[in-house]
Amino acid sequence: MISRGCEQCAKGGKMVLFVYGYCDQRDCFYCPLGKNRKNVTDVYANERLVETDADVLEEAHRMDALGTSITGGEPQEALDRTCHYLELLKDEFGEDHHTHLYTGITGGRENMRRLSDAGLDEIRFHPPYEQWGDLHGTEWEDILYVARDEGLTPAFEIPGIRAEEEFLEFLDEGAADFCNVNEFEMSDGNYRRMQEQGFELKEDHMSAVDGDREEILDVMGDHEKVYFCTSVFKDAAQHRRRLKRMARNIRREFDDITDDGTLVYGKTTAAPERFEELGVPEEFYTVKTNHVEVAWWLLEEMIDEGDLDEGEIVEQYPTYDGQVVERTPLA
Repeated sequence: MISRGCEQCAKGGKMVLFVYGYCDQRDCFYCPLGKNRKNVTDVYANERLVETDADVLEEAHRMDALGTSITGGEPQEALDRTCHYLELLKDEFGEDHHTHLYTGITGGRENMRRLSDAGLDEIRFHPPYEQWGDLHGTEWEDILYVARDEGLTPAFEIPGIRAEEEFLEFLDEGAADFCNVNEFEMSDGNYRRMQEQGFELKEDHMSAVDGDREEILDVMGDHEKVYFCTSVFKDAAQHRRRLKRMARNIRREFDDITDDGTLVYGKTTAAPERFEELGVPEEFYTVKTNHVEVAWWLLEEMIDEGDLDEGEIVEQYPTYDGQVVERTPLA
């Protein structure tokens, strides 16, 4: 089973809103946050540092977002801020803009009510790893029913550290709607702690941990309400499709979009007047402060024929920061 939030994520249509970098409950050895996000109060919409509400809305429009996933740190520890952004997004895009939130604490009824009133649709709980298998009869069982009572869709989202049948019991009892299991991964933010715990990367994998994937699938994978999200799918599908959505929205007439969702164009310091002299249609180039950006294939042709002396082909992400992936000189 795949939830509505996951369906949108799989299409690359979910904006990631990072609302708060602190998490006071525990310091999980597998926490993936890097230095720029861990223990900070900054807000990020996808890769964009947020300074105003307009930044959040602009980023959502930039990617034609179908919905938003809210994460941290711990979003419930910045509840006023979290509710503010939920209301902002619902006011701008309407009730069909699906929202889900990741949390590592229960929070209680008042929090569930406030989140629901602000527009949250789905809440995904991540209980402490140390308590897995012993969650029945605790606040973690109670909060599932409380969340549903307050109008939220309650679910679990856990890292694929090991198989745990208790999560299946919650699904069968009707307490949780689904359980997402994310393939266990190493990141720049956690690899030292992960190695200290004895985990290593899978051979020929950039992030997936060599672990109990097959056992998890054997125990949990056949349940209709369990979805196992692989690291390859996150990179190859979710992230790449989000980039493609952005690229299609912001591309200029002469930008090419690659299979990876990056933009490709040409760049030269040739005088803009030269393009007028050569009769290049205006839709094939843009004049910047100290250079000209142009269709890459046209620039290559112009240099080959001796009409221009120099230039380069630029490949960059369609994200707000416009990070350049590669530059290929032409001469």
